[in-house]
Amino acid sequence: MFKKILIANRGEIAMRVIRTCKEMGIKTVAVYSTADVESLHVRFADEAVCIGPANSSDSYLKIANIIAAAEITNADAIHPGYGFLSENAKFSKICDEHDIKFIGASAEMIEKMGDKATAKATMVAAGVPTIPGSEGLLDSLEEAQQLAKDMGYPVMLKATAGGGGKGMRAVWEPEALEKAWESARQEAAAAFGNDGMYMEKLIEEPRHIEIQVIGDSFGKACHLSERDCSVQRRHQKLTEETPSPFMTKALRQKMGEAAVRAAEFIKYEGAGTVEFLVDKHKNFYFMEMNTRIQVEHPITEQVIDYDLIREQIKVAAGIPISGKDYVPKLHSIECRINAEDPYNDFRPSPGKIQTLHCPGGHGIRLDTHVYSGYVIPPNYDSMIAKLITTAQTREEAINKMKRALDEFVIEGINTTIPFHRQLMDHPDYVAGNYTTKFMEDFEME
Repeated sequence: MFKKILIANRGEIAMRVIRTCKEMGIKTVAVYSTADVESLHVRFADEAVCIGPANSSDSYLKIANIIAAAEITNADAIHPGYGFLSENAKFSKICDEHDIKFIGASAEMIEKMGDKATAKATMVAAGVPTIPGSEGLLDSLEEAQQLAKDMGYPVMLKATAGGGGKGMRAVWEPEALEKAWESARQEAAAAFGNDGMYMEKLIEEPRHIEIQVIGDSFGKACHLSERDCSVQRRHQKLTEETPSPFMTKALRQKMGEAAVRAAEFIKYEGAGTVEFLVDKHKNFYFMEMNTRIQVEHPITEQVIDYDLIREQIKVAAGIPISGKDYVPKLHSIECRINAEDPYNDFRPSPGKIQTLHCPGGHGIRLDTHVYSGYVIPPNYDSMIAKLITTAQTREEAINKMKRALDEFVIEGINTTIPFHRQLMDHPDYVAGNYTTKFMEDFEME
């Protein structure tokens, strides 16, 4: 087992990894930018190293600085968390070259699944259902026009190096395709330095349902059931739950088997998530694979009593998985609490937290790195906490979430707490009747 793990991340996920490491008797090293000197992960790690200024490109994304921090502290492994360098093949490879274990996917896995066109071709070979669309990248607008005509509208243009909704355009009629093609390519080139595009059939009334998988170094994988992530705004998840209210026992078995098949086909090692779009007829299609821990991993942990970070570390240390596929015993919901103003188009709201009162009680979990007096920097993602409720039934989990949100007091900044409180009373959400289009008609009261 590892003696010391450096956490190449910040905020709540850094705190989350530190907690499990402490429980396992593993020493921890925090890295931080100058903007994060007062962050809790810096305080609670055994050691902390400043790796650069506030801008993430000069600190949390600076591979040389992170490797240097690992070497001067004698860390024998690095946990990348999510975001930043967690799916960076170059970083994974450099860790390997420096005899530092990267607690995540190998460079080969990341390259295979990180490029969406390559990932789709790999899944076709594995026998996993994929969305009808182009075979590889489109060479020209004319090719895109012909394919769209053959498949039938609506279609979705996607950047091969995309993420966070950038470089994606829904096209409902032939007349709109040329404009969408040009704008999507320009946006993708600006965001990723890659304007490669592919096309898929647009799935109507889709739900975004993902399957959590764990694979070991012996070629075995298992799944830990599903999470429904359909409540999204601009392709960013707002709340997640497990089990999905749309799920059936038969569909879970089919999707779980497909996800395990995908993981074992590429000999996947570590925690990963196979993401699917599911249409109103319960047909499911592979969308992408995230080769890292997910923001929403706590709800899976809650319903099957399983520490995913611990399992990541064990697998990285060469310990085999148990090989068991899991079914949720309870119901769990996560609300992402962001420093944003939901009454003002979710505008970011950095600043100093004047007052903080956290909810508690049975079935309440709060993953956060903030405290009263903490100054939220404007340099990073706006998520400041994840509020998770767990209960015997979905109705009980929703009622528990309402109570917890009412009890959650953050003063000095705007947060998305009022949005989540309204969401928990929305009749369509309460009925489990929502798709990825849900937020298009949602209005704050």
